[in-house]
Amino acid sequence: MKTKKVFLLLNGEKPSKLPNLSQYEIICATDGAYQYLKEKNITPNFITGDFDSLENLPKDIEVVHTPNQDFTDFDKMLQILLDKGFFTIDIFGASGKEQDHFLGNLHTSIQWQKKLKLTFYDNHGRYFLADKKTILTNCKGKTISLIPFPEAKEISTKGLQYSLLNEDLIFGKRIGTRNKAIDNNIEISFKSGNLFIFINS
Repeated sequence: MKTKKVFLLLNGEKPSKLPNLSQYEIICATDGAYQYLKEKNITPNFITGDFDSLENLPKDIEVVHTPNQDFTDFDKMLQILLDKGFFTIDIFGASGKEQDHFLGNLHTSIQWQKKLKLTFYDNHGRYFLADKKTILTNCKGKTISLIPFPEAKEISTKGLQYSLLNEDLIFGKRIGTRNKAIDNNIEISFKSGNLFIFINS
């Protein structure tokens, strides 16, 4: 069975190139990101937010008003998608612009990691929270960074130029930036904590 995937656009740095949108079951955006889709003549299935950044609401698509200021637009969007039965979400526009938003989006992804499979894309590559064992393919020559949030214990890797063997990474003490993939297939495993993998093409 084909996995139902979601294209979600947030109001960060806009994609310089869009993926093939036909691979997605749903296209959606927060209110601040909707203008970009409109400029590209892309009609999303729905948009959501408090709409403080939109002067005129669109009439031809579903508008989900979520004024609750206790949660971010990203968090509210994820709840809507979960309620609609979608679990695999590709997220664009989560980084760039204000960096507190970027860090907040990483924080939100940790809160949702047991319910949703989230992969972030930007103009440099992709990043996501690692499973306890993660296998990456088609990686040779790419730059791969391992960033704990705030720590990941007993990390081991295969296929990277600088390997780890049951080692800990702790934000503020030691992180694993700018490593190189020397094989096409990379294996990364760890015992506990949260670990983001950044793959730059």
